[in-house]
Amino acid sequence: EVQLVESGGGLVQAGGSLRLSCAASGFTFDGYAIGWFRQAPGKEREGVSCISNLDGSTRYADSVKGRFTISSDNAKNTVYLQMNSLKPEDTAVYYCAAGGTIATLYTPLYDYWGQGTQVTVSS
Repeated sequence: EVQLVESGGGLVQAGGSLRLSCAASGFTFDGYAIGWFRQAPGKEREGVSCISNLDGSTRYADSVKGRFTISSDNAKNTVYLQMNSLKPEDTAVYYCAAGGTIATLYTPLYDYWGQGTQVTVSS
């Protein structure tokens, strides 16, 4: 059974930081790309960041470049998203997803999704 479990969301003031975690199980973790996506009310789901566990390549949405950092701990089958300098527009439900094998923010290429974790940034 493939499982992706997000954690680390919460309420934070603008300018603050959060670290999201995505714990994966049930598949060959280091053979997949892992992506972080978010969806705000009334908006489409958008890609935030992703990492290929095959070659370590990463991608970031323009809106988060310089503020968010993705990393992967293959030994723990866990991907992290460090979010700094948070803005109210970062408020959304954040999802992690697994697909293979390149780092991409194209949502349809991901096969497995977590349940999401809420991030709320107050002004």
